Amino acid sequence: MTLIRKIASSDEDAWHRLWEDYLDYYKMELPQAHADRLFHSLTEGEPYFGFVAEQDGEVIGFVHGLPHPSTWSETGYCYLEDLYVDAEARGSGAGRKLINAVYEEAKSRGLSRVYWHTDKGNETARKLYDKVATLSDFVHYRMD
Repeated sequence: MTLIRKIASSDEDAWHRLWEDYLDYYKMELPQAHADRLFHSLTEGEPYFGFVAEQDGEVIGFVHGLPHPSTWSETGYCYLEDLYVDAEARGSGAGRKLINAVYEEAKSRGLSRVYWHTDKGNETARKLYDKVATLSDFVHYRMD
């Protein structure tokens, strides 16, 4: 049975382990100080919020949401920025439950949309995403 709950200070070690695995997947490196600040923001609930998935007392996944205003909505949107489930726990339903937790949090905050993006080659995640959301026709641009 997978339990979804708000991230707590006591999750720090487990979250950091999963965060590093997540960054490794995307071949990213970020300073430890960034991860520490992010974790603190997640536990405070501002500007981000976060949930963890737990099985048998072990944290196996996380999701992060970023609520924000929108020029196209009076109520604002929520960007689901990060979703990660440990490789050994994939297929357990944890990913879907984490996404649903973000939907429910956004709804409770009166936000009108939850959206996210992923790497086009992330076929495992996209199989889930195709079941729980609508693929947008929008093209993603960025400037680093």
